[in-house]
Amino acid sequence: MKDFKAFYRIGIAVCGLVMAFSDPLRTEAATYDQLCGPLMSGYVAYVSSGSADIYAAMDSWDILRTAAAGESFAITGTEGDGWMEISVGDGVGYVSDHQVVIYSPSEWEAAQQEAAFQAQEQSVNTDALRQQVVNYALQFVGCRYVYGGTDPHSGVDCSGFTRYVMQNAAGIYLDRTSASQACQGVSVGAEQIRPGDLVFYGQGGRVNHVAIYIGNGQIVHASTEKTGVKISNWTYRTPLRIARFLGN
Repeated sequence: MKDFKAFYRIGIAVCGLVMAFSDPLRTEAATYDQLCGPLMSGYVAYVSSGSADIYAAMDSWDILRTAAAGESFAITGTEGDGWMEISVGDGVGYVSDHQVVIYSPSEWEAAQQEAAFQAQEQSVNTDALRQQVVNYALQFVGCRYVYGGTDPHSGVDCSGFTRYVMQNAAGIYLDRTSASQACQGVSVGAEQIRPGDLVFYGQGGRVNHVAIYIGNGQIVHASTEKTGVKISNWTYRTPLRIARFLGN
């Protein structure tokens, strides 16, 4: 079986090397053959891009599972010829070093710290964008409500308002009507609502109104011809859906 897998390695070598050397989390990609001595405890096999086939046993072509990019596995042993035993769930599997990137314990710790830093930085940027959307929307409080209107300077309806704000404040393009906008974005629960999320309302399960959540239990929306663009409590009607367009 190892002979067959060695032949298989030749066929995927070019692809594997490209994967190994294109990992954005590190400056150098080590393979099993480049490491000196046996792998020590704490080494990690990381799928940097594409996917990696994990075999159930060294003497079988049965694929236990196919790992996706971003998954990592603790290396529990080496089988020679570039094949490694890895921890998979409550058992073990076998993978070629040409389908993964190998990290030493110190490299893996540094990579995890860098990933955490990038995630935190992205979160800060998203929070700033959310506040930017809220501030942009609030400047139009008091503007006229006009059915079919698309510009708050001359008058907007509810979906025209959300469409105008999201496009100009965040570069996000929404459909024209509230019902169509309700089919966009990612649904979140009431406990997850954040500034910049859109809140949809309606009757009989059909959406007929949309607003922008601004925080502290409030929304800004083009309400009626009498009130125009105003701030309301976000539960002044029962929400049918909350949709997220800005980050996670």
